[in-house]
Amino acid sequence: MPTLLILMIVGAAAFFFFTAARAAAERAAEIGRDACAAAGVQWLDQSVHGAGLRLRRKDNGWLGLERRFRFEYSSDGHDRHIGQLVLLDGRLIGFSGPTRAAQSVVQQLPN
Repeated sequence: MPTLLILMIVGAAAFFFFTAARAAAERAAEIGRDACAAAGVQWLDQSVHGAGLRLRRKDNGWLGLERRFRFEYSSDGHDRHIGQLVLLDGRLIGFSGPTRAAQSVVQQLPN
C-alpha cells in the first residue's frame, strides 16, 4: 500500500511539473510573438525552445524555477537572428531580441 501512495505522489508531482512547463512555454511564445510584432520583424517557426532550467531565488527569498527560452526572428525573411527570454515563475525577468522592440518600449515610457 505505501508503494502505491508513493507512486501516486510522484505521478502527481510529474503532472504538475509538466503543466507548469507548458504554461511557461505558452507565456514565452506570447512574449516572443508580441515582441516581434512590436519590432516589425517576422517570428520564425512560430515556437520557442527551452534552453535552460534552474533554481533561482525570487525577490521574496523563496526558491523558484527560472526557465530560459530561445526563439528566432528575421527582419527581411532571408536572415535568422536568435532572441532569448527568461521567465521566473511565469514573470519575465530577462529579454534579448529584436532591437526595434526595445526601442518601441522605451519610446512608450512616460518622461
